[in-house]
Amino acid sequence: MLTVQAFLQKHHIEDNVLAVGVSGGADSMALALMLQEQLAVFGRRIVALTVDHHLRPNSSQEAQYVAEVMQKFGIEHHILEWFGAKPQANVEAAAREARYGLLKDWCEAHQIRCLFVAHHSQDQAETFLLRLRRGSGLEGLCAMRELSKWQGLKILRPLLSWRPQELQAYLQTKNVAWITDESNSDKRFERNKMRAFLPLLQQKSGISVEKICIATRCLQSAEDYIETQVEAIMESSVHCYGRHVFYFRFSDFLSWHAEIQFRILARLSRQKYMPRAERVLRLVSRMRRLPFTSATLGQKEFILAGQTVWVVPEIRQKTHFKAKDWADFTAQNSDYQKIKLPYQVRHTLMMEAKGDL
Repeated sequence: MLTVQAFLQKHHIEDNVLAVGVSGGADSMALALMLQEQLAVFGRRIVALTVDHHLRPNSSQEAQYVAEVMQKFGIEHHILEWFGAKPQANVEAAAREARYGLLKDWCEAHQIRCLFVAHHSQDQAETFLLRLRRGSGLEGLCAMRELSKWQGLKILRPLLSWRPQELQAYLQTKNVAWITDESNSDKRFERNKMRAFLPLLQQKSGISVEKICIATRCLQSAEDYIETQVEAIMESSVHCYGRHVFYFRFSDFLSWHAEIQFRILARLSRQKYMPRAERVLRLVSRMRRLPFTSATLGQKEFILAGQTVWVVPEIRQKTHFKAKDWADFTAQNSDYQKIKLPYQVRHTLMMEAKGDL
């Protein structure tokens, strides 16, 4: 049986009101009932949130069914709806982004800081294989964490060691039916292809969901250690001007271990998501092969000027600034008067001062 209170203590979660995403599938329904069953005795309250994407004809009826089950077990429940035009391509990714956006906005509006989601061991194995196929680095191969953050919201995943069959069995003890989403068998979606591949992988190689999950936990431990080293180097050796200009000594970069080089460049170039590993590795290789002058990654430009590497946003259509503009800027920002800066850095600083970044 999942010990929710122990999970919360492990991750130092002290909130008394927590949200849980409930789609109507067996995994999230089981999680919601487990949370209610175990946390009420500690004076903690669960709020269930169901997102109706309006992507399937029966989605509204399914959301209403979830509401009825939650009411039966005394769980506060709200339906969040995704209105508007739906994309014709990349539907899975768009729906996921819309879902988390709605959940985050509701939690933020109601001052709830933590959201439970019902990802289980098979989800973890699928995520690992999807990222392996994309050529992800160590961070990507760690797959999903028990605790992660998304735009200020803490995402809690207490079921990563549970098998879906165990969650279904739990619901059966409660005499609760669950909804089966027919899109889960649609082979157009990459995750569904990987789900269908997992039994064959185990049959042919002995690589099971459980073994993949053990591997991800080992990778997470290694990742945590390396990240402490990266944080220390970022703190001591990577500096910034304003909000969009970063710089470090090229000699420092050359002295770092290749993995540290990889991680710092990836972090500095990150936009919404981390850039793909092969692109970061390509940049690392270019910077280590002299002569290096500049390169772009993730809409960031890396420039070597003298003995300093500068990182600025890539601006394809640059505003034209004259020498007088820079003189006026430095007159108001005296810290920059005696520093020789590349044009791209000066441009970024002036754009930032104008509020255009």
